[in-house]
Amino acid sequence: MRFIGDFSAKTDAKGRVFLPAALRKILAAEDATKLVLRKDLFQKCLVLYPESVWNEKLDDLKSHLNLWKREHQDMLRRFSADAEPVELDSNGRILIAKSKLQYAEIDADVRFLGVDNKIEVWSKENLDQYLSADDELGSDIEGLFA
Repeated sequence: MRFIGDFSAKTDAKGRVFLPAALRKILAAEDATKLVLRKDLFQKCLVLYPESVWNEKLDDLKSHLNLWKREHQDMLRRFSADAEPVELDSNGRILIAKSKLQYAEIDADVRFLGVDNKIEVWSKENLDQYLSADDELGSDIEGLFA
């Protein structure tokens, strides 16, 4: 499952937001009705995973941990504790908890960014700022493959 694209939407007063039709179509094609939402580890955004992808990520993390070590157990606990299941309602909306909206600094304008097998959920302002930053993406990719 691969998501691409940058889509705009708006939250309502209850924190519901329409998942863009192009993203819903990809989820429907994979029969992915259950999703998992958590804060991103590095950016002020949220990450929406299809449940199967979330399970793969969790299994990958666990494979690198020794659960007989306190710090490893704590890492798994903190990673899992922030996650919550979400489902599309009959109108194609998801409900985002107020605490997660506040973390991602989302007021009304939302941007959904398809990134490989996950969907990032950003405030419009934060994504605009992130994408407009003077970036050396071309040089970074050149260095990776050169």
